[in-house]
Amino acid sequence: MSGFASTNSPPSSPDIHQVAAELVARLGRCESCVVAFSGGVDSAVVASAAARALGSRALAVTAVSPSLSAAQLKTARRVAAEIGIEHREVATDEIHDPAYVKNDNRRCFYCKQTLYQHLQQLATALGTAEIVSGTNADDTQDYRPGIQAGRQARVRTPLADLGIDKAGVRQLAALWGLSVRDAPASPCLSSRLAYGVAVTPERLAMVEAAEAFLDQHGFSPLRVRLHAGELARIEVAPEAIVRLLEPPLWQQTVAALRAAGFRTVTVDLEGFRSGNLNQLVTLSPPAAAAPAAAAPAAAVPPAAVPAADCATTEQDTTEQDTVIAKHTGIAKHASRTGSRTIE
Repeated sequence: MSGFASTNSPPSSPDIHQVAAELVARLGRCESCVVAFSGGVDSAVVASAAARALGSRALAVTAVSPSLSAAQLKTARRVAAEIGIEHREVATDEIHDPAYVKNDNRRCFYCKQTLYQHLQQLATALGTAEIVSGTNADDTQDYRPGIQAGRQARVRTPLADLGIDKAGVRQLAALWGLSVRDAPASPCLSSRLAYGVAVTPERLAMVEAAEAFLDQHGFSPLRVRLHAGELARIEVAPEAIVRLLEPPLWQQTVAALRAAGFRTVTVDLEGFRSGNLNQLVTLSPPAAAAPAAAAPAAAVPPAAVPAADCATTEQDTTEQDTVIAKHTGIAKHASRTGSRTIE
């Protein structure tokens, strides 16, 4: 059985029931605990184990800020009710921290630092012994500065400690009948902003509105990345790209994202990749429109093609053009009128 990578506790191919028992037992060693609870599958499994081990001495706490989408907060409330664990919401103020707002590659550290400070204050007020998170074994293999904040705050990570990776987490969620067992990862909205683009409530609202529109049209997994110049880079599953670009949905998508505040709308032809902003990809902001005499009307402005793997839509007063970059493994797509294919 895959999903358990520990060299500590479980054997190389443990029975899922054995691993579940070990997780519950580990949390049972706490006198009481506060679970950092987003409502995603990782924190849901930890909360479920805590509720089994500690009953009323376990508390799930969700941080509420502009970086948490309304949909994710609704999910957190529902999943906490499913589990039967007491659930509280605390307002966090990372949006007022200049170190967080500047959005360098340590942003997640400052966010988690603020979260754990609030949880520690709550835990102290309640006389609670431990704070635990849903960090799993896979997380420790990626660039996750938030994990460092957790270590500094002495936050417990029972999934990672037992070597339980994402596949193992989903097996446990299925065993315990959690509705989020197959839910895609849903990190905070700030993770959609390219490094160096300041985090603001307005930009987070733009991303939330854009992803809500695409979710309503059945795209999952998905991300709408926000780059400098209010440029949207849409990521959907590779097999869903052609459907996204078909009219009239593509025109509706462009209109919805422009209404949300984006200036330029692009599609990443590599498709959805979780955490790909950690590659420090940067896209140049759209340049100011050149005077009409400076370039033929049929030319594609360089700023309209921010990367070789992006399909970009620019709209002027006379037409809407769909520009699609050629990418290995993705069929070229061009609408019947008003379109160009970049070679």
